[in-house]
Amino acid sequence: MPTRKKRVTIKDVAQAAGVSTQTVSRVMNNVSYVSGETRQRVENVVEELGYRPSTLARSLIQQRSYTLGIVTFGLKYIGPSRTLNGIADQADKLGYMLVMKELDNFDTAHINDVLGSLLARQVDGILWAAPEISDNHDWLEEHLSSIPVPILFIAMQPKQGVSSVSTDNFQGAVMATEHLLGIGRKKIAHISGPLTWWEALERKRGWRETMEKNGLDASERCCTEGNWSSASGENAFNQLLDAYPDLDSVFVANDQMALSVLREAHRRNIRVPEQLAVIGFDNLPESAYFYPSLTTISQDLQLLGEEAVQTIVQMIQARQNNEAVTAQPRFIQPTLVVRESA
Repeated sequence: MPTRKKRVTIKDVAQAAGVSTQTVSRVMNNVSYVSGETRQRVENVVEELGYRPSTLARSLIQQRSYTLGIVTFGLKYIGPSRTLNGIADQADKLGYMLVMKELDNFDTAHINDVLGSLLARQVDGILWAAPEISDNHDWLEEHLSSIPVPILFIAMQPKQGVSSVSTDNFQGAVMATEHLLGIGRKKIAHISGPLTWWEALERKRGWRETMEKNGLDASERCCTEGNWSSASGENAFNQLLDAYPDLDSVFVANDQMALSVLREAHRRNIRVPEQLAVIGFDNLPESAYFYPSLTTISQDLQLLGEEAVQTIVQMIQARQNNEAVTAQPRFIQPTLVVRESA
């Protein structure tokens, strides 16, 4: 039988690099106070010896599982799924494993079961990546204080005493509407997402307040509601044309619905952007290849997921060091991407 290869230990790396095991640990955990020369030497030895830190040993020593719990909902939608990609990438980079639970309803008993299941797996922290829909965050007031690990919410209305990371949907809508105003459009309609979603409400609020600030019509005849899908965008656009036939532009709350607006406008021989300027929200990779290519608001959902993980890890480390953590909301600013449709 072949001899089993001995596992390389942190002591082996320290001895070969001429440093202490503590220094090797600092390099592996990317702690800043190690000189560049020493860091490079240790990294070279790690590569040469093929050293892989023991997750179990690290967990036992630091009394942490290096596992994050993720609560998700609506992965069929592009936004939540792209955010999850960012979460997974950053967690891997920081050496954390993920345990994911997907909600299929927001019944309080079900939420308690999901949280209990994650806590039973000794997670160090929880990322609540389910978007805010209707009253699905009402359980917070009663149960938040009883959760024994840090918890961070993604895409939720700011609440006192709750840490969250979200795209600034309101500001993105303001940017979209101001861009249409800037190219001379005055009759700007809006197709919203489902208004049970906080993000859809924020985008509609940004459009409405910008229109009213400029003394322009933002009444209900100027807006319709979709459900984020392309099919709903077509239906909403047809309803909008019936109620507001002289509109000269439309801000659509996501790119999927905007795609169907471009298609339906073409079918009706409405020239884009000459007769109708169209702007979306999301900046899907495909939006540059629509015809005409779609002007849109870009929200970096990969970054949103990465920042959420970075923040929850900082909260975990602060708690372990008995440091106070101030719960606060954080917004990531979107950007305007100008293309042919507006």
